Amino acid sequence: MPAPATWKTDAQLIEVFSSIQGEGLLVGCRQVFVRMAGCNLACKFCDTAFAPTDSCRIEDAPGSGNFCGIPNPVPLDLLHDTLFRWLQAVPGAHHSISLTGGEPLLQAETLREWLPSLSKLLPIYLETNGTLAGSLEPLLPFLDFISMDIKLRSMTGTTTPWAAHRRFLDLARNKGCQVKAVVGEETPFEEIEQAARLVHETAPAVPLVLQAVTRAGGMAVSGRMLLDFQTRAARIHPLVRVIPQTHRFMGVL
Repeated sequence: MPAPATWKTDAQLIEVFSSIQGEGLLVGCRQVFVRMAGCNLACKFCDTAFAPTDSCRIEDAPGSGNFCGIPNPVPLDLLHDTLFRWLQAVPGAHHSISLTGGEPLLQAETLREWLPSLSKLLPIYLETNGTLAGSLEPLLPFLDFISMDIKLRSMTGTTTPWAAHRRFLDLARNKGCQVKAVVGEETPFEEIEQAARLVHETAPAVPLVLQAVTRAGGMAVSGRMLLDFQTRAARIHPLVRVIPQTHRFMGVL
């Protein structure tokens, strides 16, 4: 008889902090952000350090902006106890736990161990590049929200994994899902239309969020072009929103 599966209980984390969600449909909601190390893509617009490090930085109190370091990998009991204390310190403030990265699903085995416990503290919000459908499926019972990116070639510098995105969205569509695409002045209308078509054909009830790329602290796309992008997308998929990275304007993490 084969040995039963055993899952990793420690995770490589970059940082843990409390802040305001600045992207997508949950803009303005307070979340606990658990940034996980590692990514399977290399997008040229990425503004996040995700390489594994010897230590994870964690706020000494929720929203304080003061960080201390704890050794990596981080055990579940330490994270759980920390978040439990935070929720007691600021009751009712947090909407959910955001698992972000990097790409959290690279540590799916650990998440299979963590999510039954963490999901009892707060709803779970997964931020993902939408390419690892096989890693997503076992976690679906513990996820409440999924924010899935479409990685457009004009912004990443690499070929858009359309087929992988379609498989992923087919699984994610019933989990409070939104699809987000970062766009820039260099994004052709054809990419916008293909993204809208993928969402409409695979998950017609899921909103598509067009997010202007941020450069030098501001939006690097004109309002006129964003209106044109939305016009093109809405002809195919009416559930389209234009939402910038608002946390950059608020000056929060």
